[in-house]
Amino acid sequence: MNNKKLYFLFLSIFLISFSVFGQTKRALENQRKKYKSEIVKLNKLLFDEKKKEKNALEDLRDIKQKIEVRNKLISTINLEAKLLSREIKTTERNLEKLTKNLADLKADYGEMIYKSYQSKSQQSRTMFLLSSRNFYQAYKRFEYMKQYTSFRKKQGEEILVQADFIKSIKDSLVYQKRIKDTLILSEKNEKKEIETDRKKQEGLLVKIKRKEKTYKKDLQKQIKAEKKVADKIDKIIRDEIARANRLARAKLKAKLKSTTKPNATKKNTFILSPEAKALAAKFELNKGLLPWPVKEGLVVRKFGKQRHPTFPGITINGTGLHIVTSSGSNAEAIYNGEVLNILLGSGGIKNVLIRHGNYITSYNNLENSFVKKGDKIVTGQKLGKIFTDKLSKKTKLIFVLFKNTTRLNPAAWMLKR
Repeated sequence: MNNKKLYFLFLSIFLISFSVFGQTKRALENQRKKYKSEIVKLNKLLFDEKKKEKNALEDLRDIKQKIEVRNKLISTINLEAKLLSREIKTTERNLEKLTKNLADLKADYGEMIYKSYQSKSQQSRTMFLLSSRNFYQAYKRFEYMKQYTSFRKKQGEEILVQADFIKSIKDSLVYQKRIKDTLILSEKNEKKEIETDRKKQEGLLVKIKRKEKTYKKDLQKQIKAEKKVADKIDKIIRDEIARANRLARAKLKAKLKSTTKPNATKKNTFILSPEAKALAAKFELNKGLLPWPVKEGLVVRKFGKQRHPTFPGITINGTGLHIVTSSGSNAEAIYNGEVLNILLGSGGIKNVLIRHGNYITSYNNLENSFVKKGDKIVTGQKLGKIFTDKLSKKTKLIFVLFKNTTRLNPAAWMLKR
């Protein structure tokens, strides 16, 4: 295999390996940026220094969440650094091969120049042509001399191109090593931050341990209060379904102009008109693609039953998603629908229920509402300003999704963040 073929072989191998590394590296880089962005959000939304009153259990949960995200960030940085190490080794191997190939190319070129110099005189060239046996041989010798000169020129150009390519690889290698050094430094800084958070965590655990009975008692009260609210919402939804079904049956009966009873439906299930069926079908088709009810936010409690992070013996129930967002934020409708009801809770807190066929979305913990019962709603419409607790300074939306009276996990229906 000649030097030119070797050069193009090494070039192809380098570009393929660089492309593969590049794709994986981009994915890890995006993941790293995502975790960094999440930490910025955590600090902004959960660790407001202006808080007048601090709840040790909440603070402990928030710090734990931040440590978890930092650990994910460190793992991603480690993977990125390992990938860069492999990439650097591959680049170094390719560079070594290309440098050797360039040295061989230069040696061949030097030998050719030396031989050319030996026979360079005009007299030697003339004698080479005049010593031909016939005109045809003279013509062939003349063409050979032209081709030899052209080949020599091309080989010189090839050396320059390969030298430039090797220089660019060397520059790339310097850049890769610089990125790796930055990642290692970033990892050290993140570990320091985790150590700081762990010390705060230990301090909070000591504080909670001293008043464990009081915290557990308050927590049980909170769980009971939340269940009471959830039961109240369930009853109102059942009543709304019954009311809507009575109207649907009356309309159907008037349309048929008959005393024939409409087909029976399951208890606590909406009777759907053709329009409501179409709306519900479209809602279902958008599963996993629906927008979030806030512009930016962090989920601080997931859906479903889960062990309490500090007191494993206590089970808490996430009826939906508890999303902390920026102060002054509004709740936004995740899909077209109609306002089913607006519930009023303690302290004037509002809960807007929107019907989407036989689906209902609940936007709870609003300090006011921009809509009223019966209003037609479009996707992204602002429903009300989310309440900000004056003591904790947290702005939290409780978002719940129902199919008839059955609660569903909202996270499965919305776009991944």
